[in-house]
Amino acid sequence: MLPAVVKLCCGISYAHLRSTAGLQRTAVAVIGREIAHLERWGRIRPHMRTRAGSTHDEPKREAVKPVPAKDHQFHVQQGQEAMRKALAMLQDKDGWKVEIAESNGDVICSKVMPGGRKVFRMDAVLEAGVDELYDLLFARVEEMHRWNPSIQQIKVLKHAGPETIVTHEVSAETAGNLIGQRDFLSVRHSCKQKSSVYLGGTAIQLESYPPQAGFVRAEDGPTCIIIQALDRETRKSHFTWLLNMDMKGWLPKSIVNQALPRAQLDFTRHLRRRLTANATLG
Repeated sequence: MLPAVVKLCCGISYAHLRSTAGLQRTAVAVIGREIAHLERWGRIRPHMRTRAGSTHDEPKREAVKPVPAKDHQFHVQQGQEAMRKALAMLQDKDGWKVEIAESNGDVICSKVMPGGRKVFRMDAVLEAGVDELYDLLFARVEEMHRWNPSIQQIKVLKHAGPETIVTHEVSAETAGNLIGQRDFLSVRHSCKQKSSVYLGGTAIQLESYPPQAGFVRAEDGPTCIIIQALDRETRKSHFTWLLNMDMKGWLPKSIVNQALPRAQLDFTRHLRRRLTANATLG
C-alpha cells in the first residue's frame, strides 16, 4: 500500500502453481460490494479502534508538529482522492492477469495501466483481526522496521487529523539489491466501512522536505490495502493490496516488474511472522 510495505529487491519470476479463479472471483465480488456501499453512503467513515483491552497507545499528539488548518484539509483530501482512485482501479475487472499463485493461497495479479505502468494486486488470508492489522500497518507504522527488514526507517512528519498522516520512509540497504535504496514522501489515509479497513496513500511533494542526498525518491500511488473480517471467531481477515509504484531512476521495466510482486510476497511473509509472534506473546 503504501511504500512501507515494499521490499526493494530484485525478484525472480515464478511459475503459475495453481488456478486462482475461486479466490479471485471472491475478492472482486467483495470489493465490488464494499465500493457500492461507499458510493451509497457518499463517504467512508473514519476508522475508530473499538477492540476492548487493546494495549496499544495512540501516537503522542504533543510530539507532533502542529499542521495549519489549510494544510490539514489539503492532506486529508489528497489521501481521500488517492483511496478513491485506487478503489476504482480494483473495481475494474478487465485486464488482470495472474503473476504468482502460491501453494498457501496467496495470489498476485497484474494489470497494465494507461501509460504503460504495471500495477499489482495481491489477495491473501491472514490469521489476524482487522484491528490488529490496522495497528501494525497504520497506527504503529513507525515501528515497521522492527519486523520488516526491507525498511530502514519510517517517520511520521505530520498528523493531518486522526486518520491522515504524512510520512517519510527510507528503504533498507540489502546485499545484491540491484534497485538500490529509495526514499518516499507520502500521505496515508485510513478509514473504515462496517467490518473493513481501508488504507490508502499516494506520493506528495513538500517544499520543506525536498529529496534527500544519496537516495532516489520513488513515488507510490494511488495505492491501497483493504482488510476485511472473514470470521470473528477465528480472527481471520482477507487482505487485498494494490501496489502501484514508480521506482524512478534508470531501471529496466523488466527488473521492476519482477521485483514488485516479489516484494509483496516478502512483505506478507514478514507480516505473518510478526502476527505469529504477537499471538505467542498474547
